[in-house]
Amino acid sequence: MFVRTAAVAGGGIPVMPIVTTAVLAAGVALARWSVAPGPRRSPARGPGSRGPGGPVGLGAPSRCSPPTAGPQAVPVAAGLPEVSSDALDHTAVDADGFEHTVAALCARDGCPQVEVVGGAGDLGADVIATTAEGLRVVIQCKHYGEGNRVGSQDLQRFGGTCFAVHEADVAVVVTTSAFTAPAAEYAAACGIACVDGDALAAWTESRTPPPWEAAAPARAEAGAEGVTGAGA
Repeated sequence: MFVRTAAVAGGGIPVMPIVTTAVLAAGVALARWSVAPGPRRSPARGPGSRGPGGPVGLGAPSRCSPPTAGPQAVPVAAGLPEVSSDALDHTAVDADGFEHTVAALCARDGCPQVEVVGGAGDLGADVIATTAEGLRVVIQCKHYGEGNRVGSQDLQRFGGTCFAVHEADVAVVVTTSAFTAPAAEYAAACGIACVDGDALAAWTESRTPPPWEAAAPARAEAGAEGVTGAGA
């Protein structure tokens, strides 16, 4: 436009207006090219939603879910899963295997989340299960011979961590043998359920309910009595 006007007027070409216009046009084009569209925010995912890698946020943990190289969760199907008798044979396994047989019992009796977490640094917890009602069950497993009973020191160590550290709603000690009288007294005072060899056999054969069904009301009553005593 400037060149055509200058030619009609018989004057020279106006250099500065042309240069200014070219610079402005180049600046606008560069700005449009360099600004990328902003990322879209993904919709919030609720528990159990799926992404490219599979299920996300499936409960825990605390309760975080265990890492891939950590404790393995016992697979649980919908409802009450079928558990083979071999998975419940407590006498045919060693101490580590006993933890898995107890975990299989929890899974069989309807716990949707079961983890075997025993090992170095477990602070007394060998199996952690969540019941269908949402109770957190922390279990210590003692695979002892018939003449080796669980003593009060074992119970005291577990009692110091099961509620304060592992945040158990129900704490259970399961053994293939028996408990000493002081151990049983300490457990009763602290609200820890004790499952000896006979009770374990009854639980395994479904002749008695799982220990958390009786232990939860008992612990609630013990807590109520403690509050009443404190108020008195």
